[in-house]
Amino acid sequence: MEKRKLGSSDIEIAPLVFGGNVFGWTIDDNKTFELLDAFVDAGFNAIDTADVYSVWVPGNKGGESETAIGKWFRKSGKRDKVVLATKVGGEMGPGQKGLSRKYIISQVETSLQRLQTDYIDLYQSHYDDPETPVEETMEAYDQLIQEGKVRIIGVSNFEIPRLEEAIKFSLKHEMPSYQTFQPEFNLFDRQVFEEEIAPFTMGINLSVISYFSLASGFLTGKYRSKDDLQGSKRSGMVEKYLNDRGFRILAALDELAAEYNVTPATISLAWLMAHPAVAAPIASATSLEQLHELMQAATITLEDAAIEKLDEASAY
Repeated sequence: MEKRKLGSSDIEIAPLVFGGNVFGWTIDDNKTFELLDAFVDAGFNAIDTADVYSVWVPGNKGGESETAIGKWFRKSGKRDKVVLATKVGGEMGPGQKGLSRKYIISQVETSLQRLQTDYIDLYQSHYDDPETPVEETMEAYDQLIQEGKVRIIGVSNFEIPRLEEAIKFSLKHEMPSYQTFQPEFNLFDRQVFEEEIAPFTMGINLSVISYFSLASGFLTGKYRSKDDLQGSKRSGMVEKYLNDRGFRILAALDELAAEYNVTPATISLAWLMAHPAVAAPIASATSLEQLHELMQAATITLEDAAIEKLDEASAY
């Protein structure tokens, strides 16, 4: 399996990242261990989480995903086989958010404790913090890298001008710079990425790790009408895809899934993996069957005609 470098660093990841938002939320520790063992044993190596996962669940306070991963590290002994990515800056509670130096330095220690490790491979700014100057944030990351607590840094959900400002500051002052960018990108949500983000990231060798890769589950083909959303936790997120364009995309996925003898989810991820700007998409699974579908995307190569069919069906 071909691995891809993250930015200008020497860190390489397989072409699929396991999204850890489900840990400590929709699956328990035993299932988490089972899935992560299967993922790593199959040759994949990147896991993405965040300190804020899953603060939105009643009774949770954040950190549940990191805690679950930490337990798996301790139980499995596989920390050295994993490129561990987590994030800081999301709102953990009143007054607990942002990218100030003080907050980053304190939060990394908490994350390290939960993850039961002494370093994070990829530490990411989860959201922009307009109230904190970029130089303060970058100086905090510089300190963490010098201390060996973080290997490289990345960013998610930033507007391009703000991201560019941070990178220019780092380069000017010869400090560590962002190596990865996490934007929303999938067959349906293409326009912003293709028109604004990809030209920028490809121009400066910034690796893209895309999220919402399966459009909140819509691109698996599970949701084809409002009736399919009854009782689903994803109903509010998926309903926007139930339109003519969404149905054209599903039709193309169905056709190609039959042709390649895989599932629509597998085809959706393979399309992302084939994009020249994408290092790896993030996707989550809650069962071994789902995980197999996701990992299978790295074993197939879509022909040009298949990519063109998907491009045409999802044209905006």
